[in-house]
Amino acid sequence: DSTAAMTGVGAEDDIPLCERKTVTDFCYLLDKSKQLFNGLRDLPQYGHKQWQSYFGRTFDIYTKLWKFQQQHRQVLDNRYGLKRWQIGEVASKIGQLYYHYYLRTSETSYLNEAFSFYSAIRQRSYYHQVNKENRPELVVKKLRYYARFIVVCLLLNKMDLVKVLVKELSEEIEDYTQRFNTEDQLEWNLVLQEVAAFVEADPLMILNDDNAVVVLSNRLQEGGVPPLEQGMVVGQLTLADALIVGNCNNQVKFSELTIDMFRMLQALEREPVNLATQSSKPGTLEPNEKPAKRENPHKYLLYKPTFSQLYTFLSASFKELPANSVLLVYLSATGVFPTGRSECEGPYDFGGVLTNTNRDVVNGEMVQKRSQAQKEMHCLHPGDLFSFTRKPLFIIVDSSNSTAYKNFSNLFGQPLVCLLSPTVYPKSMQDQCQRGSLFTLFLYNPLMGFLSVCGLSSMRYGLWEKAQELLRKVFHDIGQMITSSRVIDQAYLQFYGDEFLRLLMIRFVFCCTTLRLHKLFQEVISVHSLLVRYK
Repeated sequence: DSTAAMTGVGAEDDIPLCERKTVTDFCYLLDKSKQLFNGLRDLPQYGHKQWQSYFGRTFDIYTKLWKFQQQHRQVLDNRYGLKRWQIGEVASKIGQLYYHYYLRTSETSYLNEAFSFYSAIRQRSYYHQVNKENRPELVVKKLRYYARFIVVCLLLNKMDLVKVLVKELSEEIEDYTQRFNTEDQLEWNLVLQEVAAFVEADPLMILNDDNAVVVLSNRLQEGGVPPLEQGMVVGQLTLADALIVGNCNNQVKFSELTIDMFRMLQALEREPVNLATQSSKPGTLEPNEKPAKRENPHKYLLYKPTFSQLYTFLSASFKELPANSVLLVYLSATGVFPTGRSECEGPYDFGGVLTNTNRDVVNGEMVQKRSQAQKEMHCLHPGDLFSFTRKPLFIIVDSSNSTAYKNFSNLFGQPLVCLLSPTVYPKSMQDQCQRGSLFTLFLYNPLMGFLSVCGLSSMRYGLWEKAQELLRKVFHDIGQMITSSRVIDQAYLQFYGDEFLRLLMIRFVFCCTTLRLHKLFQEVISVHSLLVRYK
């Protein structure tokens, strides 16, 4: 490639040796970076240690490549014919690396680093010339860049920028489909529809004095959780790992993230800060720089997993869970109900939540429908989790069959808490289920959940702040009630020392109380399923 590039500009013999070496070195770095990047998809998705050294090598080669093209841009322009979209591709790959490093480590700081590279691509118009070339595969690279940038912006709550990017992406898709007779037009239009629905998912708008929408972060911030007070006796357990599972039919989703998954992952993260400076820019890349302390629990995001995939990730988390640590399992999934009455009432007789069937095929034919005596195969039954109660386990089930988990057995005496959603909602609230579960909304943004129940769709920012202040006092009181109770199960107190779990338990109590007292919910018999079980 380097020879072809150089001879395309002029006779190779006329090129000074040092410049020829520059092109050769660049081609080596470029090829090596592509090789390492492509190898990332072969790494195991689970486990904390197997992938780190490979990621480190990939970061290192991209750091060298990025700096090399900056230092030798003129030679590469003249002798290699380096195009701006190729620089954009390198920057895009670095952005992807940071994003995947965030997914692997749950360190929100890396989202800012991904954003800085994606933002630079747009500001410096690296992909601007792509539309002038008659190569549809290059335009697809540009469209994919936009989709990835939008995901990062969503996770950073940069909703104003998301709307701008969606408009630009829409124009790019329209231009792409008009110029090239492609078969993927429907797929790209679906991407636009998904992100538009995602942006509109919140049931309430907060407005400032100019009637502009105010976007607030719902990640854990300093002072955002009731502090431990003197005399409180609580456990020293720490939330170390979380599995966030999304398998709800017809729920708003974007890029393998349902709205429930999106909300829960933010409920388990602290507000991000930049790793280096607040104005981190491409060219000052420090890929190996890591925060001194893991601020967030490690997370696995599982979108419509099969039972095998879910069990594999559960086992990996369980195996690597450090001492004095907690594993959280969040299940947002369609309920699976038993077919017919069972003579016994064991952990596999009440159904559970749906896992992806993956269209299992046996000898070329679909698996035959089971008899009524058999249990549902593509379902996570309560009994499937019993093995993992050998270590501290915190379970959240948001499902139409959450009550299947209400008799969850604690076989090994380890701390165990299970928070269950309502199974049926009032008619007026059922229409909102596509935009995310009300139960998860309470765990993510309890004030928004409360106002949604009250039927409000907008609120002034000043009034919102006053309501938040009242809510902080309520949370303080709930915390004191939990820690001072003489009858509460000790599992709550053992989990209470961790800030994330403390906040989830307090928000659950607030949600439970709100719904129990609400007139519409009192008319729904299944409100009694809104409970927490620990035995």
